Parts: sequence; C-alpha cells; structure tokens
Amino acid sequence: MTDPGTAELLEALPLPAVLIGPGQRIEVVNAAAIALLGTGLEGRNFVIGLRQPDLAEAVEGTLADGRSRAARFMGRNGGHHTTWTAHTRRAGRAALVTFEDRSDAEEAGQIRRDFVANVSHELKTPLTAMIGFIETLRGPARNDEAARDRFLATMEREAQRMNRLVQDLLSLSRVEANERLRPRESVDVAMILRSVANVLRPSAQDRGIAVRVENAESPVEIPGDPDQLRQVVTNLVENAIKYGGTEVVLSLAVSDHARELRRPGVTIEVRDDGPGIADIHLPRLAERFYRVDTHRSREVGGTGLGLAIVKHIVSRHRGRLRITSVPGQGSTFGVVLPREP
Repeated sequence: MTDPGTAELLEALPLPAVLIGPGQRIEVVNAAAIALLGTGLEGRNFVIGLRQPDLAEAVEGTLADGRSRAARFMGRNGGHHTTWTAHTRRAGRAALVTFEDRSDAEEAGQIRRDFVANVSHELKTPLTAMIGFIETLRGPARNDEAARDRFLATMEREAQRMNRLVQDLLSLSRVEANERLRPRESVDVAMILRSVANVLRPSAQDRGIAVRVENAESPVEIPGDPDQLRQVVTNLVENAIKYGGTEVVLSLAVSDHARELRRPGVTIEVRDDGPGIADIHLPRLAERFYRVDTHRSREVGGTGLGLAIVKHIVSRHRGRLRITSVPGQGSTFGVVLPREP
C-alpha cells in the first residue's frame, strides 16, 4: 500500500506525475496526470494504463536497472494534439514518471521548418527560371537579339522578385527582433497617410485606380515608430492597388474609447472596391506566405509576407489589425492604434 504522504507529494508537483510500483502497477496518479491520461488508472498494469510503447519500454527499463530515461508521449487537449516528454526516474523500488509539455516547442519547430521550406520554394522558382534562361542564352539564343532581350527582361523581373523577398525577410526579422520594445516617439499618422498616398498615387493611376485620403487634414499624434507605421500604411495601400478595383480610400478616425483597445485610439482604414475575399481566407491572411490566389500574387509581385509584417508591427504598437471583406464589394483593412503610451 502506498504511503499517503507519497500521494500528497505527487499532488504538490506542478507536472503530471505517475508512480509505478515494483509490481508494475500504477500506484499513484496526481490530478495533472489524470487530466492528461484519464481516470481509473490506479491499480492497473502500467503497459495498459500508459498505452504508448515507447513510454512503456522506458518505464520497464527504469524498473529493471534503475537508470533514468526519457520518451516521447503524444496526448490530446480537446481536439488538439499535444506533445510531451515523459521522464522516468527510480524512486526506491518504484518508478516515477513525470510529463513535460513540449507542445509549444514542437509548434515553434514546425513553424520554423515550414518557414524554411516556404522561403526555399519562393527562391527556387525564380532561380530555376533564371538558370534556364542563362543556359538558353549560352546556347540556341546566343545570336538571337529578340530572344536575348526577352529573356533578359524576364530575368530582371525574377531578380527583382527575389530582391523583394529578401528585403521583406529582412524587414520581418527586424520587426520580430524589436517586437517587445514598445515605441514611444510621437508620430503624426495623418501626415503618414497623406505622404503614402502621394507616393503611391502615380503607380495607382497607371493601373486606372484612384487614391483618396479622408479625414487626415489635421495632425493626429500617437506614440509609435514612424518608419514602421509608414511601412504598415504602404503595405496595405500597395495590396489594395494590386488586388483592388477602381478606387482606394485611406481614412483616419480618432476615438476616445476604441472598442478593440478599451482606451483612446486611432483607426487607420484602407478600403478598396475590388473583388473582395471569401470569409474562409480572412483568419489566415496575416500568416507568412499565405495567399488567396498564389498565381495572381506572383504575377503582381507579391511575396506573401506583407500582411505578416503589418501584423507584427501593429502588435509591437499594442494595436489591433482587423480585416473585413464582402466578395464582389471590396475589402477594408483597419489598424487600431492607442493614442497614449
């Protein structure tokens, strides 16, 4: 029979813990372990109770030779899979199993692997095209001036695309590095809206798109990083020009109680009258490399990182990014920022 003090000791542990006696039966399970493994484990053989072969093998080895071991354990939290490292230790003639939650680390690792894979794919596509054109220019098109000019123009576009991707990756890296440092410089966001509109209006006009600014005549000062806030507005307006319809409107609203922030704030909105975005895509738009239409995005020079950069900058400013869209009626990208430090 297990000492009552042992059960109290295991219950005090912040980690899920299971004590397995020399008879290979589970003797004590604390509340955290019950939440992970389920009820009715005490008195059962550990192989049946723990159910996963790698962990069972680790426990069996620790009971046999007293050496500590670690095994991977897969759990579930509602509909989500969780990943744990189970540590087995000798405790007298028994074996103590504790579970360390590694879900966040596993998720971070998967995000990193996905990110590397996406970057590699985004760089490989233009590089493959450029290598093919170079081989053609050295061979069949060596003396064909028309083909040479056409291939060089394509190579220039692909090189520019890679350059944009590298610049966006560097920008994202800088933003992430400073995300915990809250900017406190005073910034006139009304001036930023007018300035960005003036810079991008010529390229919009070349596409037959008008750019207007509303409610940004007077200065509106907020704490922030002027370069990063300019990048936010620029990215949103460039997207609206690339994927919009006939008009892009930048507007600014000041509120004494912004609903998203529950304190005074300003809202920057970029609206377009383009084709709009289906609801299914809205929650994922700010993910790295997520595209509603991959082919069209690459055609217009998108890297798939613009909104991810926007989201990180807005987060650094303790603001909120909100996106609304109606297919066939356009989209609105709103950024709500606090007016006070």
